[in-house]
Amino acid sequence: MAAQLKLGVFVPQGWRMDLVDVRDPVQKYETMSRCAVEAEQAGFDAIWVYDHFHTVPEPRPESVFECWTSMAALSRDTRTIRLGQMVTCNGYRSPSLLAKMASCIDVMSHGRLILGIGAGWYQHEYEAYGYEYPETPERLRMLRESLQVLKAMWTQESATFEGRYYKVRGAINEPKPVQKPHPPIWIGGAGEKVTLKLVAQYGDACNFNADVETVRHKLEVLRGHCDTVGRDYDSILKTIEFYTILGDRREIDRVVADHARRTGKDESYIREWHPLHGDADRIAEIIQEYADQGIQYFIVNVPNAAEGGVIARFAQEVFPKLGLRAGV
Repeated sequence: MAAQLKLGVFVPQGWRMDLVDVRDPVQKYETMSRCAVEAEQAGFDAIWVYDHFHTVPEPRPESVFECWTSMAALSRDTRTIRLGQMVTCNGYRSPSLLAKMASCIDVMSHGRLILGIGAGWYQHEYEAYGYEYPETPERLRMLRESLQVLKAMWTQESATFEGRYYKVRGAINEPKPVQKPHPPIWIGGAGEKVTLKLVAQYGDACNFNADVETVRHKLEVLRGHCDTVGRDYDSILKTIEFYTILGDRREIDRVVADHARRTGKDESYIREWHPLHGDADRIAEIIQEYADQGIQYFIVNVPNAAEGGVIARFAQEVFPKLGLRAGV
């Protein structure tokens, strides 16, 4: 297990109201950057950000740092850790532009980019920013075309694609990504008929956010799609988002109360939002339960990461329980 497991971590970005207590926008970004460096030094595989514009659980006039400009900045603030988005909303950028942005950041980071992508879901955000919000089947059809455009832009000297939603006609994308044949594509979502089939056809990884039994079922569905399209199931990395609070009961209560204050939600809501909490032994046990079903990569979200030292403490306490070595 230990040789296969990897852990990444979300850095505070504002979307989950995790930068509210930092008043100055410059210092908000510096907090984000500091946490990225902390994760790198702690031994995490990658840092992750969301692709959103407005806060959750409710839209508020609070800072949320944009995903891809943040990727560019963090690619230069760090040196070795990988960089990912969980996940890029397909509807917010044309796939040809996204391919260009991703290529440049892969070069800027010396080949550390992961491209996470999904069909998009936050209808309020779409409408607030003036994007059309098609029905789910159409958003998924758009995602299918985008995946084809991305690969064409990354691998063809002069990319051409004629689709219903997107067209590129002799698009030159230079520089090409450092990673060959292209940066890994992680497809977020668990839709059984379409999304998981897209993973089998185009993805290098799937990503879930669900309980253990649901994940077990979804992986079986993915295996079936792989058999249908002739894809090696084992070639797809199986990943999950993991929202957690590390600590004893007193520490958990403190973090829950603080997070409730920042979001304006009841503590019961926060506990439901972050149900997988406990000491290092308990968190390692939960991770093992998912690993037993085939999950190989965990993206950890700790709501109090902006406090400083929390990301490093997670690595120091939890990694050894998993047979992994924390950094300095």
